[in-house]
Parts: sequence; C-alpha cells; structure tokens
Amino acid sequence: MMLLSHSSSTTTTTTTTWRLAAAAPPPARSRRARLLPPRARAADTTTGVSGAADRAAEALLQSGLRPESLPRHVAVVMDGNSRWARARGLTPADGHKAGGRNLERIVGLSRAWGIRALTAFVCSRENLSRPKAEVDYMMGLSEWLIGDNIDKLSRQGIRLQVIGDATQMPASLRSAAEQADEATRHNSQLHVMLAICYSGRWDMVQACRELVREAQAGRLSPDDVDESLVAGKLATSAAGHGEFSCPDLVVRTSGELRLSNFLLWQSAYSEFFFTDKMWPDFGEAEYLGLV
Repeated sequence: MMLLSHSSSTTTTTTTTWRLAAAAPPPARSRRARLLPPRARAADTTTGVSGAADRAAEALLQSGLRPESLPRHVAVVMDGNSRWARARGLTPADGHKAGGRNLERIVGLSRAWGIRALTAFVCSRENLSRPKAEVDYMMGLSEWLIGDNIDKLSRQGIRLQVIGDATQMPASLRSAAEQADEATRHNSQLHVMLAICYSGRWDMVQACRELVREAQAGRLSPDDVDESLVAGKLATSAAGHGEFSCPDLVVRTSGELRLSNFLLWQSAYSEFFFTDKMWPDFGEAEYLGLV
C-alpha cells in the first residue's frame, strides 16, 4: 500500500521516480517475517493461510493474553516508510511498498487474534497537496493492492472497505474499492477499513452535512441531533454503529506524537501508543506487546 508519512513536512527530492513497476522489493527478511510478494500471491493456498493463523494464535497463547482482553478495534497511523527506505539506501517507493506488505501482515495477525476491526490510515486529504507524481503513485499502488488482495481476503472471511473523500480519488480507485466492498460484504472475521483521502475534520463535516440534508427533508429536527446520530454518520460507522466504530487502541509509528487529523471524534476515549519503530519494522512482537 502507498503509505505516506503523515508529517506536516511535504519535502521531497526532485530525483524520485514514482513508478509502480520500478519499485524494488524490500530487503530480505526472515522466513517467518516475510510476506508473499504481490505477484506470487496466486500461489497462496488455504493451507498456507491456516498455517500462518495457527502460528499467530500460538504466539498469542504463549504471551499469556486472553482473547477477551484484546482490543476490539485497533487503528494505526502507518508512518515512517520513506525514512525506513532512506536508511537502507532505497527509494521512497520501495518504502511505501514495504509498508503495504507489512499492513497485510498486521491484517493477518489481527484476524488470527480475534480483533474485530482494523482501521489503517493510508493517506490524508492533506497528503494530496504533495507533488502530483507522488500522489499518482499513492493512488495507483492503493488500487493495485486492493484488487490484488480481494480473493485472499474473501477466503479468510475479511471485510474490506475504503473510507474517505471519494471525490478526491481517481475513478479507477473508487471502482476497486466498490468491488472489494461488494466481494467481501458478507465476511465477518475482521472488518478492515483503509482510510484514503481521509481526515477527521472532513469526516465530521460530511456527517454534519448529511444530518442537515435529513433535516431539510423533514426527517429530522435539530433537537433530535445527539452524539449517537453524529457517530452514525461518520465513515467508521460502517464497522457497526456503536459496537466497533470507535477504536479501543490507536497506534502511531515513527516517533511522531500526534494524530494528524485521524479519527478525531472516534478516538475521544481511545488508548494511544506511540513508537519510534518505522512502520515496515512494526511486526508481530511489537503488535503483540500492545494488545
């Protein structure tokens, strides 16, 4: 997935070439930590998926954690991909691709451990002000990986939805998101929401607009508006109004200590965890240490 840093800085090098086909794979990792490269996923089998889930479940058991004590909804700000790449002499595109593969891994762990919802901040509306080549790469890689994972997610019983300002997304990305939503809508093992072109302020504004429209249509009076009604119009209400729409835990990687306009309403009572780990290095041990 194209996972941009959510820092306020928009500095980029003029020599960066944002080409999907040219993105090199991330450095080799151990067999246990390595994810299937995108082009090799056709070889993924149900047995392989089950084996990975069994190993993740065993790790949870050995940790002493009880499934009922785990957070129901985890939200992640996946930051630090470009810095991770620079430290290894790679391009920012390599870092974003490695970050996308790590998201796949975290999705698998979440499902195996019984977490019910996972919201991942892919890019903010503010990121759209970055250079056009970078934004185009972000959208293209997001679309590619969504489409590339639909069958795998369906086999695993995972629901996938894209939340955010659809008017800012390319038509092809909107189409991929709609296909993923339709193909996985009856799955219930884990609800994954990818926040693309998303911001917390935008989310609250669009919720208010929807309530105003209902009031203008005579279906709602001002006195009817309460927290529950507002929450029901937020993008994350897709995960189940009242049950899983608000994260119990918000994680941000890369050492940044702010939300960067992510789930502002929904995180009012969330626990927060900030780590210096760059997102591609945020693995099973780090995740297990939080849940």
